[in-house]
Amino acid sequence: MGDAPDFAGRVMQWLEQAWAVALGWLTSPAAWSQFALLVVAFLAAKLLERKIAPVLRRLGTPKDDDEGRIAQLRRLALRFLPLLLPLFAYGLTAAGEGVTRAAFDSGEVIAFGKRVFLFIAARILVREVLADGFLRILGRYVLIPVAALYAMGVLDDITARLDATQVNLGNIRFSVLTLIRGAIAGSLLFWLGAWSNRQSADFIKAQPALRPAMRELAMKAAEVAIFGAAFLLLMSIMGIDLTAVAVLGGALGVGIGLGLQQIAANFVSGIILLVEGQTTVGDYVELDGGEKGTIVKMTARACVLETFDGKWIVVPNEHFVTTRVVNYSDQGSANRYEAAFSVSYETDINLVPEIIERAVAALPFVLKAPDGPDCELKGFGESSVDFAVEYWVNGIDDGKNKYGSPVLFAIWNALKEAGIEMPYPHRVVELRGGTGV
Repeated sequence: MGDAPDFAGRVMQWLEQAWAVALGWLTSPAAWSQFALLVVAFLAAKLLERKIAPVLRRLGTPKDDDEGRIAQLRRLALRFLPLLLPLFAYGLTAAGEGVTRAAFDSGEVIAFGKRVFLFIAARILVREVLADGFLRILGRYVLIPVAALYAMGVLDDITARLDATQVNLGNIRFSVLTLIRGAIAGSLLFWLGAWSNRQSADFIKAQPALRPAMRELAMKAAEVAIFGAAFLLLMSIMGIDLTAVAVLGGALGVGIGLGLQQIAANFVSGIILLVEGQTTVGDYVELDGGEKGTIVKMTARACVLETFDGKWIVVPNEHFVTTRVVNYSDQGSANRYEAAFSVSYETDINLVPEIIERAVAALPFVLKAPDGPDCELKGFGESSVDFAVEYWVNGIDDGKNKYGSPVLFAIWNALKEAGIEMPYPHRVVELRGGTGV
Protein backbone atom coordinates (compact mmCIF):
# COMPACT_ATOMS: atom_id res chain seq x y z
CA MET A 1 0.00 0.00 0.00
CA GLY A 2 2.99 2.27 0.50
CA ASP A 3 3.51 2.40 -3.23
CA ALA A 4 0.16 4.13 -3.85
CA PRO A 5 1.21 7.63 -2.65
CA ASP A 6 4.48 7.26 -4.55
CA PHE A 7 2.63 6.37 -7.74
CA ALA A 8 0.18 9.27 -7.25
CA GLY A 9 3.15 11.59 -6.82
CA ARG A 10 4.66 10.34 -10.08
CA VAL A 11 1.35 10.99 -11.85
CA MET A 12 1.23 14.55 -10.51
CA GLN A 13 4.82 15.04 -11.62
CA TRP A 14 3.94 13.90 -15.13
CA LEU A 15 0.97 16.26 -15.24
CA GLU A 16 3.12 19.18 -14.10
CA GLN A 17 5.73 18.36 -16.72
CA ALA A 18 3.05 18.13 -19.40
CA TRP A 19 1.63 21.52 -18.39
CA ALA A 20 5.09 23.09 -18.47
CA VAL A 21 5.77 21.63 -21.91
CA ALA A 22 2.41 22.88 -23.20
CA LEU A 23 3.11 26.41 -21.96
CA GLY A 24 6.54 26.32 -23.53
CA TRP A 25 5.09 25.30 -26.89
CA LEU A 26 2.46 28.06 -26.79
CA THR A 27 5.13 30.73 -26.37
CA SER A 28 7.74 29.35 -28.77
CA PRO A 29 7.92 30.45 -32.44
CA ALA A 30 9.72 27.20 -33.28
CA ALA A 31 6.81 25.23 -31.81
CA TRP A 32 4.30 27.20 -33.89
CA SER A 33 6.31 26.48 -37.02
CA GLN A 34 6.22 22.79 -36.15
CA PHE A 35 2.45 22.98 -35.67
CA ALA A 36 2.27 24.48 -39.16
CA LEU A 37 4.37 21.60 -40.52
CA LEU A 38 1.99 19.13 -38.87
CA VAL A 39 -0.98 20.76 -40.59
CA VAL A 40 0.85 20.72 -43.92
CA ALA A 41 1.79 17.04 -43.43
CA PHE A 42 -1.83 16.17 -42.67
CA LEU A 43 -3.17 18.02 -45.72
CA ALA A 44 -0.53 16.42 -47.96
CA ALA A 45 -1.42 13.00 -46.54
CA LYS A 46 -5.09 13.69 -47.22
CA LEU A 47 -4.30 14.58 -50.82
CA LEU A 48 -2.18 11.45 -51.30
CA GLU A 49 -4.90 9.29 -49.77
CA ARG A 50 -7.52 10.69 -52.17
CA LYS A 51 -5.28 10.02 -55.16
CA ILE A 52 -3.92 6.61 -54.23
CA ALA A 53 -6.81 4.91 -52.39
CA PRO A 54 -9.16 4.69 -55.44
CA VAL A 55 -6.36 3.21 -57.54
CA LEU A 56 -5.53 0.60 -54.92
CA ARG A 57 -9.22 -0.20 -54.44
CA ARG A 58 -9.72 -0.67 -58.18
CA LEU A 59 -6.63 -2.84 -58.56
CA GLY A 60 -7.26 -4.89 -55.43
CA THR A 61 -10.97 -5.65 -55.84
CA PRO A 62 -11.46 -9.20 -57.21
CA LYS A 63 -14.48 -10.44 -59.11
CA ASP A 64 -17.57 -11.20 -57.06
CA ASP A 65 -17.56 -14.91 -57.94
CA ASP A 66 -13.82 -15.35 -57.32
CA GLU A 67 -13.31 -17.32 -54.09
CA GLY A 68 -9.69 -18.39 -54.59
CA ARG A 69 -6.86 -17.89 -52.13
CA ILE A 70 -5.48 -14.87 -54.01
CA ALA A 71 -8.92 -13.25 -54.09
CA GLN A 72 -9.29 -13.72 -50.35
CA LEU A 73 -5.90 -12.11 -49.75
CA ARG A 74 -6.86 -9.18 -51.98
CA ARG A 75 -10.10 -8.64 -50.03
CA LEU A 76 -8.12 -8.78 -46.79
CA ALA A 77 -5.65 -6.18 -48.08
CA LEU A 78 -8.53 -3.83 -49.00
CA ARG A 79 -9.59 -3.75 -45.35
CA PHE A 80 -6.37 -1.86 -44.52
CA LEU A 81 -7.10 1.06 -46.87
CA PRO A 82 -8.45 3.28 -44.01
CA LEU A 83 -4.94 3.25 -42.54
CA LEU A 84 -3.48 5.10 -45.52
CA LEU A 85 -4.26 8.59 -44.18
CA PRO A 86 -2.64 8.28 -40.71
CA LEU A 87 0.30 6.30 -42.09
CA PHE A 88 0.97 8.86 -44.84
CA ALA A 89 0.74 11.61 -42.22
CA TYR A 90 3.12 9.69 -39.96
CA GLY A 91 5.64 9.22 -42.77
CA LEU A 92 5.53 12.87 -43.87
CA THR A 93 5.79 14.03 -40.25
CA ALA A 94 8.80 11.79 -39.68
CA ALA A 95 10.49 13.37 -42.72
CA GLY A 96 9.55 16.85 -41.47
CA GLU A 97 10.97 16.06 -38.05
CA GLY A 98 14.39 15.50 -39.53
CA VAL A 99 14.23 18.81 -41.41
CA THR A 100 13.01 20.67 -38.30
CA ARG A 101 15.71 19.30 -36.04
CA ALA A 102 18.36 20.20 -38.59
CA ALA A 103 16.99 23.75 -39.04
CA PHE A 104 15.89 24.69 -35.51
CA ASP A 105 17.66 22.09 -33.38
CA SER A 106 14.21 21.33 -31.95
CA GLY A 107 11.46 18.87 -32.88
CA GLU A 108 9.45 18.00 -29.78
CA VAL A 109 6.16 19.29 -31.19
CA ILE A 110 6.46 17.50 -34.49
CA ALA A 111 7.60 14.32 -32.68
CA PHE A 112 4.46 14.56 -30.54
CA GLY A 113 2.36 14.97 -33.68
CA LYS A 114 4.00 11.91 -35.20
CA ARG A 115 3.03 9.86 -32.15
CA VAL A 116 -0.53 11.23 -32.33
CA PHE A 117 -0.84 10.07 -35.95
CA LEU A 118 0.32 6.64 -34.82
CA PHE A 119 -2.37 6.66 -32.11
CA ILE A 120 -4.99 7.57 -34.75
CA ALA A 121 -3.78 4.66 -36.88
CA ALA A 122 -4.22 2.30 -33.89
CA ARG A 123 -7.81 3.50 -33.35
CA ILE A 124 -8.68 3.05 -37.03
CA LEU A 125 -7.09 -0.41 -37.01
CA VAL A 126 -9.24 -1.54 -34.08
CA ARG A 127 -12.51 0.10 -35.17
CA GLU A 128 -12.50 -0.42 -38.94
CA VAL A 129 -9.95 -3.06 -39.91
CA LEU A 130 -10.05 -5.85 -37.33
CA ALA A 131 -13.03 -8.15 -37.82
CA ASP A 132 -12.26 -10.86 -35.28
CA GLY A 133 -13.97 -10.26 -31.94
CA PHE A 134 -11.00 -11.36 -29.84
CA LEU A 135 -8.56 -9.13 -31.72
CA ARG A 136 -10.93 -6.18 -31.36
CA ILE A 137 -11.11 -6.66 -27.60
CA LEU A 138 -7.34 -6.96 -27.39
CA GLY A 139 -6.91 -3.83 -29.52
CA ARG A 140 -9.47 -1.84 -27.54
CA TYR A 141 -8.06 -2.64 -24.10
CA VAL A 142 -4.36 -3.08 -24.91
CA LEU A 143 -3.28 -1.52 -28.21
CA ILE A 144 -5.18 1.78 -27.93
CA PRO A 145 -4.15 2.46 -24.29
CA VAL A 146 -0.50 1.66 -25.11
CA ALA A 147 -0.65 3.93 -28.17
CA ALA A 148 -2.18 6.72 -26.04
CA LEU A 149 0.57 6.42 -23.42
CA TYR A 150 3.19 6.43 -26.18
CA ALA A 151 1.62 9.54 -27.74
CA MET A 152 1.81 11.34 -24.38
CA GLY A 153 5.44 10.30 -23.96
CA VAL A 154 4.97 8.48 -20.65
CA LEU A 155 5.10 4.88 -21.90
CA ASP A 156 8.78 4.43 -21.03
CA ASP A 157 8.29 5.68 -17.48
CA ILE A 158 5.27 3.44 -16.87
CA THR A 159 7.08 0.47 -18.40
CA ALA A 160 10.07 1.02 -16.12
CA ARG A 161 7.75 1.31 -13.11
CA LEU A 162 5.96 -1.96 -13.94
CA ASP A 163 9.28 -3.68 -14.57
CA ALA A 164 10.54 -2.63 -11.14
CA THR A 165 7.45 -4.01 -9.34
CA GLN A 166 8.05 -7.66 -8.47
CA VAL A 167 5.53 -10.44 -7.83
CA ASN A 168 6.51 -13.64 -6.01
CA LEU A 169 5.00 -16.95 -7.14
CA GLY A 170 6.58 -19.49 -4.82
CA ASN A 171 10.29 -19.50 -5.54
CA ILE A 172 9.84 -17.70 -8.86
CA ARG A 173 9.90 -13.92 -9.10
CA PHE A 174 8.21 -12.05 -11.92
CA SER A 175 7.86 -8.39 -12.64
CA VAL A 176 4.39 -7.02 -13.27
CA LEU A 177 5.55 -6.05 -16.76
CA THR A 178 6.57 -9.66 -17.45
CA LEU A 179 3.18 -10.96 -16.34
CA ILE A 180 1.32 -8.42 -18.48
CA ARG A 181 3.55 -9.13 -21.45
CA GLY A 182 3.08 -12.90 -20.94
CA ALA A 183 -0.72 -12.55 -20.77
CA ILE A 184 -0.84 -10.48 -23.95
CA ALA A 185 1.66 -12.68 -25.80
CA GLY A 186 -0.08 -15.86 -24.62
CA SER A 187 -3.46 -14.61 -25.80
CA LEU A 188 -2.07 -13.71 -29.21
CA LEU A 189 -0.04 -16.92 -29.57
CA PHE A 190 -2.89 -19.27 -28.70
CA TRP A 191 -5.35 -17.30 -30.85
CA LEU A 192 -2.87 -17.59 -33.70
CA GLY A 193 -2.39 -21.27 -32.86
CA ALA A 194 -6.14 -21.92 -32.99
CA TRP A 195 -6.40 -20.09 -36.31
CA SER A 196 -3.39 -21.99 -37.73
CA ASN A 197 -4.84 -25.27 -36.49
CA ARG A 198 -8.13 -24.59 -38.30
CA GLN A 199 -6.32 -23.67 -41.51
CA SER A 200 -4.06 -26.74 -41.39
CA ALA A 201 -7.03 -29.02 -40.62
CA ASP A 202 -8.97 -27.64 -43.62
CA PHE A 203 -5.91 -28.10 -45.83
CA ILE A 204 -5.34 -31.69 -44.67
CA LYS A 205 -9.03 -32.61 -45.09
CA ALA A 206 -8.86 -31.36 -48.69
CA GLN A 207 -6.11 -33.86 -49.61
CA PRO A 208 -7.85 -36.80 -51.35
CA ALA A 209 -4.60 -38.78 -51.60
CA LEU A 210 -4.49 -39.32 -47.83
CA ARG A 211 -6.48 -42.09 -46.18
CA PRO A 212 -9.01 -40.92 -43.55
CA ALA A 213 -6.86 -42.38 -40.78
CA MET A 214 -3.77 -40.57 -42.05
CA ARG A 215 -5.73 -37.33 -42.28
CA GLU A 216 -6.79 -37.70 -38.65
CA LEU A 217 -3.20 -38.46 -37.60
CA ALA A 218 -1.82 -35.54 -39.59
CA MET A 219 -4.37 -33.13 -38.06
CA LYS A 220 -3.57 -34.28 -34.52
CA ALA A 221 0.18 -34.06 -35.19
CA ALA A 222 -0.22 -30.54 -36.59
CA GLU A 223 -2.31 -29.52 -33.56
CA VAL A 224 0.30 -30.83 -31.11
CA ALA A 225 3.14 -29.16 -33.03
CA ILE A 226 1.36 -25.78 -33.30
CA PHE A 227 0.33 -25.50 -29.66
CA GLY A 228 3.60 -27.00 -28.44
CA ALA A 229 5.54 -24.37 -30.35
CA ALA A 230 3.22 -21.66 -28.98
CA PHE A 231 3.80 -22.87 -25.42
CA LEU A 232 7.60 -22.96 -25.79
CA LEU A 233 7.62 -19.52 -27.40
CA LEU A 234 5.51 -18.15 -24.55
CA MET A 235 7.92 -19.60 -21.99
CA SER A 236 10.79 -17.91 -23.83
CA ILE A 237 8.95 -14.55 -23.93
CA MET A 238 8.29 -14.70 -20.18
CA GLY A 239 11.93 -15.54 -19.50
CA ILE A 240 11.24 -18.95 -17.96
CA ASP A 241 14.16 -21.36 -18.24
CA LEU A 242 13.16 -24.22 -20.53
CA THR A 243 15.19 -26.67 -18.43
CA ALA A 244 12.41 -26.33 -15.85
CA VAL A 245 9.97 -27.46 -18.52
CA ALA A 246 12.18 -30.49 -19.20
CA VAL A 247 12.17 -31.37 -15.50
CA LEU A 248 8.39 -30.96 -15.42
CA GLY A 249 8.09 -33.21 -18.47
CA GLY A 250 10.18 -35.89 -16.76
CA ALA A 251 7.99 -35.72 -13.67
CA LEU A 252 4.89 -35.91 -15.83
CA GLY A 253 6.29 -38.98 -17.57
CA VAL A 254 6.82 -40.70 -14.22
CA GLY A 255 3.26 -39.79 -13.22
CA ILE A 256 1.90 -41.27 -16.42
CA GLY A 257 3.90 -44.44 -15.89
CA LEU A 258 2.67 -44.91 -12.33
CA GLY A 259 -0.83 -43.49 -12.07
CA LEU A 260 -2.13 -42.89 -15.57
CA GLN A 261 -1.44 -46.20 -17.24
CA GLN A 262 -4.91 -46.57 -18.75
CA ILE A 263 -4.89 -43.06 -20.18
CA ALA A 264 -1.43 -43.64 -21.64
CA ALA A 265 -2.52 -47.01 -23.05
CA ASN A 266 -5.58 -45.45 -24.71
CA PHE A 267 -3.48 -42.60 -26.11
CA VAL A 268 -0.90 -44.98 -27.63
CA SER A 269 -3.70 -47.22 -28.91
CA GLY A 270 -5.27 -44.21 -30.61
CA ILE A 271 -2.01 -43.46 -32.41
CA ILE A 272 -1.74 -47.11 -33.50
CA LEU A 273 -5.28 -47.03 -34.88
CA LEU A 274 -4.59 -43.86 -36.85
CA VAL A 275 -1.28 -45.15 -38.24
CA GLU A 276 -2.57 -48.60 -39.24
CA GLY A 277 -5.84 -47.29 -40.63
CA GLN A 278 -7.66 -50.60 -40.06
CA THR A 279 -10.53 -48.71 -38.42
CA THR A 280 -11.36 -45.12 -39.22
CA VAL A 281 -14.20 -42.63 -39.15
CA GLY A 282 -17.19 -43.94 -41.15
CA ASP A 283 -16.52 -47.65 -40.55
CA TYR A 284 -19.28 -49.84 -39.14
CA VAL A 285 -17.74 -52.07 -36.45
CA GLU A 286 -18.84 -54.66 -33.93
CA LEU A 287 -16.73 -55.19 -30.82
CA ASP A 288 -16.20 -58.35 -28.82
CA GLY A 289 -18.39 -56.96 -26.04
CA GLY A 290 -21.39 -56.61 -28.36
CA GLU A 291 -21.12 -52.88 -29.04
CA LYS A 292 -21.69 -52.04 -32.69
CA GLY A 293 -22.19 -48.89 -34.68
CA THR A 294 -20.60 -46.41 -37.04
CA ILE A 295 -17.42 -44.63 -35.90
CA VAL A 296 -18.30 -40.94 -36.00
CA LYS A 297 -15.33 -39.54 -34.06
CA MET A 298 -11.82 -40.64 -33.06
CA THR A 299 -10.07 -38.81 -30.24
CA ALA A 300 -6.79 -39.33 -28.43
CA ARG A 301 -8.57 -41.35 -25.72
CA ALA A 302 -11.59 -43.05 -27.26
CA CYS A 303 -13.71 -43.69 -30.33
CA VAL A 304 -17.37 -42.68 -30.51
CA LEU A 305 -19.78 -45.17 -32.08
CA GLU A 306 -23.23 -44.12 -33.26
CA THR A 307 -25.81 -46.92 -33.21
CA PHE A 308 -28.63 -47.15 -35.74
CA ASP A 309 -31.07 -45.71 -33.16
CA GLY A 310 -28.96 -42.58 -32.63
CA LYS A 311 -27.20 -43.50 -29.37
CA TRP A 312 -23.51 -42.68 -28.93
CA ILE A 313 -21.20 -45.24 -27.34
CA VAL A 314 -17.77 -44.08 -26.15
CA VAL A 315 -15.31 -46.97 -26.47
CA PRO A 316 -11.71 -46.61 -25.19
CA ASN A 317 -9.10 -47.01 -27.92
CA GLU A 318 -7.47 -49.88 -26.07
CA HIS A 319 -10.48 -52.13 -26.81
CA PHE A 320 -9.83 -51.78 -30.55
CA VAL A 321 -6.25 -53.04 -30.10
CA THR A 322 -6.57 -55.76 -27.46
CA THR A 323 -9.92 -57.35 -28.37
CA ARG A 324 -11.54 -58.83 -31.48
CA VAL A 325 -13.17 -56.23 -33.74
CA VAL A 326 -15.42 -57.03 -36.70
CA ASN A 327 -15.12 -54.23 -39.26
CA TYR A 328 -17.82 -54.14 -41.89
CA SER A 329 -15.85 -51.42 -43.67
CA ASP A 330 -17.54 -48.23 -44.80
CA GLN A 331 -21.17 -47.73 -45.76
CA GLY A 332 -20.39 -48.06 -49.47
CA SER A 333 -18.90 -51.58 -49.40
CA ALA A 334 -20.69 -54.73 -50.57
CA ASN A 335 -21.86 -57.15 -47.85
CA ARG A 336 -23.57 -60.53 -47.98
CA TYR A 337 -26.64 -61.45 -45.95
CA GLU A 338 -28.79 -64.54 -45.60
CA ALA A 339 -32.55 -64.99 -45.25
CA ALA A 340 -33.86 -68.35 -44.00
CA PHE A 341 -37.28 -69.86 -44.83
CA SER A 342 -39.00 -73.24 -44.95
CA VAL A 343 -41.45 -75.12 -47.20
CA SER A 344 -43.64 -78.16 -46.59
CA TYR A 345 -42.65 -81.72 -47.45
CA GLU A 346 -45.35 -81.85 -50.13
CA THR A 347 -43.42 -79.26 -52.18
CA ASP A 348 -41.35 -80.09 -55.24
CA ILE A 349 -38.17 -78.67 -53.73
CA ASN A 350 -36.38 -78.67 -57.09
CA LEU A 351 -38.47 -75.68 -58.14
CA VAL A 352 -37.79 -73.57 -55.03
CA PRO A 353 -34.26 -72.24 -55.80
CA GLU A 354 -35.21 -70.77 -59.17
CA ILE A 355 -38.40 -69.15 -57.83
CA ILE A 356 -36.68 -67.52 -54.86
CA GLU A 357 -33.56 -66.41 -56.73
CA ARG A 358 -35.67 -64.73 -59.40
CA ALA A 359 -37.83 -62.94 -56.80
CA VAL A 360 -34.87 -61.71 -54.72
CA ALA A 361 -32.89 -60.63 -57.79
CA ALA A 362 -35.80 -58.36 -58.78
CA LEU A 363 -35.28 -56.20 -55.68
CA PRO A 364 -33.52 -52.95 -56.64
CA PHE A 365 -30.91 -53.01 -53.85
CA VAL A 366 -29.75 -56.61 -54.47
CA LEU A 367 -26.45 -56.75 -56.40
CA LYS A 368 -25.52 -59.00 -59.28
CA ALA A 369 -21.80 -58.74 -58.43
CA PRO A 370 -19.77 -60.17 -56.82
CA ASP A 371 -22.58 -62.74 -56.98
CA GLY A 372 -26.32 -62.82 -57.51
CA PRO A 373 -28.85 -64.38 -55.11
CA ASP A 374 -28.07 -67.99 -54.25
CA CYS A 375 -30.79 -70.18 -52.76
CA GLU A 376 -29.48 -73.30 -50.96
CA LEU A 377 -31.05 -76.30 -49.27
CA LYS A 378 -30.04 -76.24 -45.62
CA GLY A 379 -31.64 -79.38 -44.17
CA PHE A 380 -34.75 -81.43 -43.36
CA GLY A 381 -36.55 -80.37 -40.23
CA GLU A 382 -39.23 -82.11 -38.19
CA SER A 383 -42.07 -80.56 -40.15
CA SER A 384 -40.44 -78.58 -42.97
CA VAL A 385 -37.68 -78.46 -45.57
CA ASP A 386 -35.28 -75.64 -44.64
CA PHE A 387 -33.82 -73.26 -47.23
CA ALA A 388 -31.76 -70.04 -47.11
CA VAL A 389 -31.09 -67.44 -49.80
CA GLU A 390 -27.82 -65.50 -49.79
CA TYR A 391 -27.70 -62.05 -51.40
CA TRP A 392 -25.28 -59.13 -51.70
CA VAL A 393 -26.15 -55.47 -51.00
CA ASN A 394 -24.17 -52.26 -51.26
CA GLY A 395 -24.11 -51.25 -47.59
CA ILE A 396 -24.93 -52.50 -44.13
CA ASP A 397 -28.22 -53.71 -42.74
CA ASP A 398 -27.83 -51.58 -39.61
CA GLY A 399 -31.31 -50.24 -39.07
CA LYS A 400 -30.95 -47.30 -41.44
CA ASN A 401 -30.77 -49.64 -44.43
CA LYS A 402 -33.41 -52.32 -43.86
CA TYR A 403 -32.66 -55.00 -46.44
CA GLY A 404 -33.85 -58.10 -44.56
CA SER A 405 -37.54 -57.19 -44.36
CA PRO A 406 -38.06 -56.55 -48.13
CA VAL A 407 -36.26 -59.82 -48.92
CA LEU A 408 -38.54 -61.80 -46.61
CA PHE A 409 -41.61 -60.12 -48.14
CA ALA A 410 -40.34 -61.08 -51.62
CA ILE A 411 -39.86 -64.70 -50.51
CA TRP A 412 -43.35 -64.86 -49.01
CA ASN A 413 -45.04 -63.37 -52.08
CA ALA A 414 -43.10 -65.60 -54.49
CA LEU A 415 -44.01 -68.77 -52.59
CA LYS A 416 -47.66 -67.76 -52.34
CA GLU A 417 -47.79 -66.98 -56.06
CA ALA A 418 -46.29 -70.40 -56.87
CA GLY A 419 -48.76 -72.15 -54.53
CA ILE A 420 -46.04 -73.37 -52.20
CA GLU A 421 -47.00 -73.73 -48.56
CA MET A 422 -44.81 -72.49 -45.73
CA PRO A 423 -45.56 -75.05 -43.00
CA TYR A 424 -46.10 -74.71 -39.29
CA PRO A 425 -45.34 -77.46 -36.76
CA HIS A 426 -47.76 -80.42 -36.65
CA ARG A 427 -48.21 -82.88 -33.79
CA VAL A 428 -49.90 -86.30 -33.97
CA VAL A 429 -51.44 -87.52 -30.69
CA GLU A 430 -51.98 -91.29 -30.43
CA LEU A 431 -54.32 -92.61 -27.76
CA ARG A 432 -53.77 -96.19 -26.61
CA GLY A 433 -56.03 -98.38 -24.54
CA GLY A 434 -59.77 -98.67 -24.28
CA THR A 435 -62.15 -96.05 -23.08
CA GLY A 436 -64.09 -96.63 -19.94
CA VAL A 437 -67.90 -96.35 -19.85
